[in-house]
Amino acid sequence: MSVRIASSNLNQTPLDWRGNLKNIKESITLAKDNKVEILCLPELSITGYGCQDLFYHDWFIKKSNDVLNKIRLLSKSITVIVGHPLSFKNKKYNSCCIIRDQKILGFFIKSNLPNDGIHYEKRWFDGWKYGEIDKIDFQNESYPIGTIQIEYNDKLTLGFEICRDMWGEERPANYIKTKKNLIIFNPIASHYAFNKFYFRKNLVIESSKKFNCTYLSVNLLGNESGKVIFEGDTILASNGKLLCINDRFSFDNISFSYFDINFKNQLKEINYKSPEIYEEFIDAFSLGLSNYLYKSNLKGFALSLSGGVDSSSIAILIYEMIRRILEKQGIETLNKKFNLNLIPSDNIHLNVQEIINKILYTAYQKTKNSSRETQESAKILSEFIGSNHYEWSIDSEVKSITEKISDKTAKKYSWEKHDITLQNVQARVRSPYIWFITNANNLLLLSTSNRSESSVGYSTMDGDSSGSISPIAGLDKVFLKNLLKYLKEKYNYACLDNVLSLKPSAELKPKGQNQYDEDDLMPYNILTEIERNFVKERKGPKEIFNILKRKKFASDEILKKYIRTFFQLFARNQWKRERTAPSFHFDDYSLDASSWLRFPILSNNFKEEIDKI
Repeated sequence: MSVRIASSNLNQTPLDWRGNLKNIKESITLAKDNKVEILCLPELSITGYGCQDLFYHDWFIKKSNDVLNKIRLLSKSITVIVGHPLSFKNKKYNSCCIIRDQKILGFFIKSNLPNDGIHYEKRWFDGWKYGEIDKIDFQNESYPIGTIQIEYNDKLTLGFEICRDMWGEERPANYIKTKKNLIIFNPIASHYAFNKFYFRKNLVIESSKKFNCTYLSVNLLGNESGKVIFEGDTILASNGKLLCINDRFSFDNISFSYFDINFKNQLKEINYKSPEIYEEFIDAFSLGLSNYLYKSNLKGFALSLSGGVDSSSIAILIYEMIRRILEKQGIETLNKKFNLNLIPSDNIHLNVQEIINKILYTAYQKTKNSSRETQESAKILSEFIGSNHYEWSIDSEVKSITEKISDKTAKKYSWEKHDITLQNVQARVRSPYIWFITNANNLLLLSTSNRSESSVGYSTMDGDSSGSISPIAGLDKVFLKNLLKYLKEKYNYACLDNVLSLKPSAELKPKGQNQYDEDDLMPYNILTEIERNFVKERKGPKEIFNILKRKKFASDEILKKYIRTFFQLFARNQWKRERTAPSFHFDDYSLDASSWLRFPILSNNFKEEIDKI
């Protein structure tokens, strides 16, 4: 016996009912054209996963039901598994509906709801009791609901799990009862994070072995709601063997795949090679930022290009984003997206430069404290990527503000007494200029703060923190510098030589003071270690001291000083993290105050804990 099944990874958007249905409709059409019998769509694919408190709204659930009925009518001569929110007995559930030949067969309900990291599903949904089955009255008909299975024919049973259901020992698949061939379908919405895909891949392989079945996992695709990126992966395994993984990080709205499952002669096992972590990250960044731009209906980006690691990382990543879209989709797609009329050449670098010249505006905003080296670094990089690049001085504006305040307050401001004030005014004066460029050209302003800076508040609020989105706020400084090294070596980007030769500096103090970030704070590799141990591993100051002491980063007294500095600054600067521009989730943890790390704005700043080191 054989059966042809298919997956379609969908790039959905909250409240885009027409667009979401269009993607589903196209998927069903593709499936029928390819003689597919069973099509699996991702988790919550009607509404999108990131609808947040919209799931509380009854009208929203009803609208999803109306769309579900349209999908039912489209499913003539095919079985479709589609994820959507469902109301039952005054509770809301994360479900998938199984439709066959325009008839609803039942609703499978998710049991294991994630409530950690960026996930808060228990805020909106109830988990279903494992193994339980009930009846639901839905649109004047009665259907089974719960941990259901479907007897597809006399030789095949269909089982189901939804995303996190497959993570634990107690799981819905334990309750499948059959002596037939078994396929378990798992519609998921599992966000991208470093190394998370390989964890999921292994879960699918292990599940197929444990339940002696074919197991298909189907993920959402793209940046559907702003901060979270889905890689659009389909993973197929059978009896402990990996059979297929599709191309992840597609720039298309749907990524369709089909498979012939022959229970006597299975597909050949594949050996999946893990891509370089930086390549995977660039793919995720490219998909996330391009989707954010497209769904914002804006015309491009604005960026204060200082010549340092952070802003240079964003600039070269935009170059990589456009290069990858060109290679996968061609210039016609970008012409259509940005209303351009560019003629492609055989030189892809020139094509990328032409497009970036139309969509990216960069500015080096110097003061008398800026160095010639950073100005040159920004210029070389902007010329390589092709951005609309400007240079101007803000000295007169800084002087005007300082003198005006000095005159009105009858106070002389000096570096000896007002160091932070005089640094911050420079950073803040830059903000209106880049916002002017942004607004005048209908652009997305990119903030350049990274996670290391965010953890200790080493940025100027309403200055270098200004932006519509902060695309690298989920990444630490060490990762970003290593990323630039990788790009330079892998792609021979000589434009990064100057960036990599510079010591990180805010360049806000007079040149004679030789201001460097790591002198103001601590070495970034140590800062990153402290941050990860506190935020991800949930260790206290004393535990972290013992961990760092064993690694011999520095002497005991210096380590104690660094740990005190970190925790004092971390506690004082939660208010800044609360106001950080939206950022992408890339790592296995983040400092995002709205989606990962909740911390009190006011506290005793770890005083007792620090005293005990």
